[in-house]
Amino acid sequence: MRVKRIVSWLFVALIVGEVLLVLVSWLLSATMKGGVRSLLSSEGVRWFFGSFTDMVASPWLVWLLVVAMAGGCLWRSGLLHRSQSGYRERMAFRTALAFLVLYVGVILMLTIVPHAVLLSATGQLFPSPFSRALVPILSFGLLLLSTVYGWASGRFTTFSDVIDSMAYGISQVAPLFVLYILLVQFCDSLRFVFL
Repeated sequence: MRVKRIVSWLFVALIVGEVLLVLVSWLLSATMKGGVRSLLSSEGVRWFFGSFTDMVASPWLVWLLVVAMAGGCLWRSGLLHRSQSGYRERMAFRTALAFLVLYVGVILMLTIVPHAVLLSATGQLFPSPFSRALVPILSFGLLLLSTVYGWASGRFTTFSDVIDSMAYGISQVAPLFVLYILLVQFCDSLRFVFL
């Protein structure tokens, strides 16, 4: 409940901040302050509508999406609140760990051998394709672990169950998507007005 209240206040603060920025940019540009562009000018309106998609489309949005999907699958698989008493849960956990070890082995083979595919052109791990894809790699590993555990334990019986679990994760963090869009828009509006 407290988190929802904080997120709600952040929504309000970002919307009020954006409105104030629009008014302040208009007032400052009308008083001929150098280096300030108005969001209400033709240039500002064209910028706002023309670059909105480019502003919002970023790796952060993709990372939020894949982490939410993996988190939903982890929660719905029952792995977080599993019981040690049942034979089926113990076997499901061992099977999921075996798949995770296999996945980690594949990732290691793609990164630690000489001239590995996920290394940079100079053979470095940071920065490299591996470092740029670290969040999706970790999320996919968690998704694999959760899905295998869910199947083996009987929590997932159809592909629809797996998809529903990923959608559940997205639905749980949906307010963060809205917050992300408002935050990115406000930051880029500040950059447009003053830089």
